[in-house]
Amino acid sequence: MCTLEQPSIEFLPTISTVFPNPEPRFQITATTIWLRIQHPSGNDTHMNRATWIRTLRSVLVFLPFTLICCPASHAVPSFTRQTGLKCNVCHSNPPELTAFGRKFKLDGYTLTDKRADSTIEGKDLKINRYFPISVMLLLSDTATRTSVPGGQNGNSGFPQALSLFLAGEISPHVGAMVQGTYSHQSDHFTLDNTDIRYAKHTTLGSKDLLYGLTLNNSPTVEDVWNSTPSWGYPWISSANAPSPAARPLIAGALAQDVAGLGAYTMWNDHLYADFTVYRSEHAGGPQPVTGTDFAFNIHGVAPYWRVAWQQTWGLNYLEVGTYGIYASSIPGGVTGVTDTYLDPAIDLQYERPFGVNLLTLHATYIHEGSNLDATFAAGGAAAPRHHLNTFRADATYHLHSRYTFTLAGFSTTGSSDPILFAPAPVTGSLLGSPNSSGFIGQAGFWPQENIELSAAYTAYTKFNGASSNYDGFGRSASANNSIYIALWLNY
Repeated sequence: MCTLEQPSIEFLPTISTVFPNPEPRFQITATTIWLRIQHPSGNDTHMNRATWIRTLRSVLVFLPFTLICCPASHAVPSFTRQTGLKCNVCHSNPPELTAFGRKFKLDGYTLTDKRADSTIEGKDLKINRYFPISVMLLLSDTATRTSVPGGQNGNSGFPQALSLFLAGEISPHVGAMVQGTYSHQSDHFTLDNTDIRYAKHTTLGSKDLLYGLTLNNSPTVEDVWNSTPSWGYPWISSANAPSPAARPLIAGALAQDVAGLGAYTMWNDHLYADFTVYRSEHAGGPQPVTGTDFAFNIHGVAPYWRVAWQQTWGLNYLEVGTYGIYASSIPGGVTGVTDTYLDPAIDLQYERPFGVNLLTLHATYIHEGSNLDATFAAGGAAAPRHHLNTFRADATYHLHSRYTFTLAGFSTTGSSDPILFAPAPVTGSLLGSPNSSGFIGQAGFWPQENIELSAAYTAYTKFNGASSNYDGFGRSASANNSIYIALWLNY
């Protein structure tokens, strides 16, 4: 048994409990974290049986390989190498953050191991001896209940994605998480979620006040809770199963296509606020930005806001908050008539341990009001004014830090528009409606802290406005039901 003390870490004043994790266990008080590590001694209407067997077999082949090549959790991401702490100190189920993980991110990713040989220090330099690089590899297979016309069923992603991370402390108050991802479908690398932070502490009203700056490339990527779009459920999902036609702007439409500068603060470990402004920067587009061939070109800046309150009582943890964005956009250019979007949202996150197990709940509701004057003038919509209401909720039970079981529901309703949501095979809407709803069931197995094998089933009760013949070409919503099996490696 070994014990590591990090006396500089502070948590919510009411936390004094044992985290639900038998290996290792964490005892957290208001001023000290102790880590005790105990070393253990189909046809066209129904999916045919052969397709499901091939889907399962393709992933079962991966598991023995990973257990042989990765017998221990020594090859772990760069934050683990920097801090000397295991993955489940910060994550209950990546990317779900624990209280410690949220604190680590808010402090700018700067916590380091206190060993004398872990850094190189001088008058104007403090740098980690370890190169802060990590790798994430995602292998997957997806099968839908009914194949897409003209396409095969049971599609493998080998890989679905390969990510390289430069992540860690840059200086005592500056840190970063920079992700570059290779997508098999696009067959190229691109800059993925990126967050560069400056963080420092002072006091306000005799209470701790954390304040900082963030440079990032996606609204909500700076958030520390898993109830907002960037880090919300599903953590991983299929890249080739059909998906509904409509989503609010804040739910990924601007992801990795903007540059943002923001300021954030956390007072007394309870009240959090963040304000960031975004500009379009268009990866792969010309410089200066012309906006040609890009659907969203921010006119001026797009302000994003976030306010949240977190509280504990007994073994319970609750976060409630609001977030949103306002954007004025010129489709296909940088001058001319604009489309405007206002996306206010509310969210909550709840956590409670049950012995060595853990229950986590997340929910968010987004109301989008849009005025599509530019799209309407160009003939791309039947009316300028629209709205979308999106609700998502998920609950995960973490069993012995080895198994996870998740049930999630989702629903989108909004204004009908026969041009904006026109009939088309698979992707269109006969009724011109964005309404979609369904649920996801997922089970995950973690043979090691940096390896997950998971299976998820997504079922639609409504897809693009209807449950049957939703696209005008005879396809039903349930035809898009899918099983997704994935192997997720992080090292």
